[in-house]
Parts: sequence; structure tokens; C-alpha cells
Amino acid sequence: MKIRGDRECKDCGTRWAYYETGSVECPSCGSLRSVGVEDERTLHTASPRTLDLTPAREELEAGESLRRVAERAAEIAREFARGYGFIEAGELQPLDDRYLTAMELRHVGGELSRTRAVDEAEEFYLLALLQGDVGDRPDPETVPSSLAAARGLAYATAVDEYRSDLRQYLDEHPDPGADGVLGPFDTHCKRARALDGDIPTTDAERLVAAARELYRYLVDGDETALLAAEDRLEALA
Repeated sequence: MKIRGDRECKDCGTRWAYYETGSVECPSCGSLRSVGVEDERTLHTASPRTLDLTPAREELEAGESLRRVAERAAEIAREFARGYGFIEAGELQPLDDRYLTAMELRHVGGELSRTRAVDEAEEFYLLALLQGDVGDRPDPETVPSSLAAARGLAYATAVDEYRSDLRQYLDEHPDPGADGVLGPFDTHCKRARALDGDIPTTDAERLVAAARELYRYLVDGDETALLAAEDRLEALA
């Protein structure tokens, strides 16, 4: 959406940046009576969020079952990812590992919470997602075969959400080269989601890498990044 990022409270006169709070509520008095003070509206889809896995980690330390821990992690990740955006004050943001970790916990956690018994490989993988830095993703080689589809679906969904914001960004900053890549992105994301993520882990990584290369092209003007994105998508075909 397009917003006036700098706001002023009608009741107490406080000024603040919507980009920092993600709310029209006055941070000083709580009033919802505020106005934008900028002349122009700016495209903005991002919201200030923190992926705090502490509650799930505490349940793990307290001896809760892995199914319950997985369910709690999925709940936290689902809330974090809801309404997440990649355009901040008109500037395109990258598809970062924090968001990918959240999407994977959402799907992997959901899968394990419905499983009667979690085996050793699945337990190790869940712990790697939970206890690592939220900006670090487990390597594709470490994904248990039983969770490969969950990871594939998580990444395809993440790239699809990113592609949606890319389209909004390109409406503001038209680029024929980037437009030509969005079609294949759409096709491969739809295919992966139709298969419930049952694609090779290497294909899921290619989707992520292609999205990041398209970002580099749009933000840095790196023509080789656009070519690399096209090559990765062609490899998926």
C-alpha cells in the first residue's frame, strides 16, 4: 500500500514514523487520531517484526514433547510471517534468511506436530532450526527426506510472496528485463505449491537464489545477476 510515513497525532502533537511502528496509533498517548504530514504517499509493505523463538525453546527445555514444541514454533513462525512485506519506505528489501527460517518452521513445525512419532533425524533438524541463529538456515544436505517437501513448500511459498511484492515494486519502477523473469517465477512457484513442495531441495534453493539475484539486479543494477537468475530458472525447466 501507499502511505504517508511521517505522522502527527491530532490529540498530543507527537510525530513518529509509521515505518518504525507499523501502526497509526500514537506511541505517546495511544490515540488513533493521526494524519500523515508528507505530501506524497510511499509504497510500503514491510512491518517491524521480530522472530522470537524463546517460547518454543523454553518449552523444549521444560521437557515438553517434540510435537508440542514443533506446534509452538509453527505458531510463532505463522504469526511472524503473516502480513510480512519486502518494500520499506519505497525501497525493495532482500529475501532474507530470517523470513525463510520462519517459513520453514511454519511448515516443518506443522508437519512434525501432526506426526505420531518424531524420529532422530527429524528431531535433529527441528533443533537445528530452533536453536541456531534465526538468520542461519540448515544446509540442504541436512534435510531429512521426510521433511524435504515441507522445506520445498516453505521456500516456494516464500518466493511467491516475494514475487508478489516485486510486481508492486515494478509497477513503480518498470523494468522490461525483470518483467521477463517474473513469469517463470510464477510458473515454478505454482508448480512447487501444487506438488505440496515435493521438489528436489536443490530446486528450492535455485528459486531462492534466483529471487536474490533479481533483487541485486534491481537494486544494484548488476546485469550479470539478472542473467544468473534467468539461468537458474531455466535449469528448473
